[in-house]
Amino acid sequence: MLTMLVAVAMFAMMDAALKQLSTHYPPFQVASLRGAASLPLVLVWALATGGVATLFRVRWSLHLLRGVLGVAMMATFIFAVSKLPLSTTYSIFFIAPLLITALSVPVLGEKVGPRRWTAIAVGLIGVMVLLRPTGEGMVSLAALAVVVAAVMYAVSAITVRVLARTDSTQSMMVWLMVMIAVGAGALAWPDWVAIRREDLWLIAGVGIAGALGQYAITEAFRLGEASAIAPLEYTALVWGVLFDLMFWGVLPDAITWLGAGIIVVSGLYLIRRERVHVEAEHP
Repeated sequence: MLTMLVAVAMFAMMDAALKQLSTHYPPFQVASLRGAASLPLVLVWALATGGVATLFRVRWSLHLLRGVLGVAMMATFIFAVSKLPLSTTYSIFFIAPLLITALSVPVLGEKVGPRRWTAIAVGLIGVMVLLRPTGEGMVSLAALAVVVAAVMYAVSAITVRVLARTDSTQSMMVWLMVMIAVGAGALAWPDWVAIRREDLWLIAGVGIAGALGQYAITEAFRLGEASAIAPLEYTALVWGVLFDLMFWGVLPDAITWLGAGIIVVSGLYLIRRERVHVEAEHP
């Protein structure tokens, strides 16, 4: 659980740095820098723990799909954080666990009962509260971009479940970073902005925090029960509020807290139901 808390903190620090970089560079370029900055560290870890062979015994079609999803997710998420507070972005992005549960039915053939479908529906209501689809609401391209990022993340997570049956964790981490760096870089190239010297430390921080976060979250799910570890992802909201206040001087309003609360409660219920389901199958 401590490792998971470290992972969430590392990713929150990385997101704060990405938000800062997004004020000077286009979203695809920032996504490319994120992949390129973490790749050397991830590659060294992968080679040290699994060797070269584990990186090439893979299902390339699914890795390519995950790479496309990763580029889309990073670019839309970065665009969103450039326009919205971190806390608001996180609150909307919290629908990802609900979407993963919903997608597990048609893709993985898992069974989701009426209680879990109800929790998913309640979570989506929380998103609608956050988006405020009224004449004076905050429905915007940035808010919708977070929804797209969450969908891409959910589909990618389902892809990981399929890939994990045959491919190593090392290969999944390395090739995702390669494809984000190269794919987003190719899309960013026509509008590439020269990197400022004063931003090099931010880029290095993104690479270090991203690599450490990825390692920590992998270890957390390897060492602990998923049902006990997963709820700790919601501590990202605490970091989001803290960074928003420290760096940008903003705080979530009452509607944001309400919507985030509905989504978090529905997500926690889903995790609890999953634990009950697993215990019933394996008493």
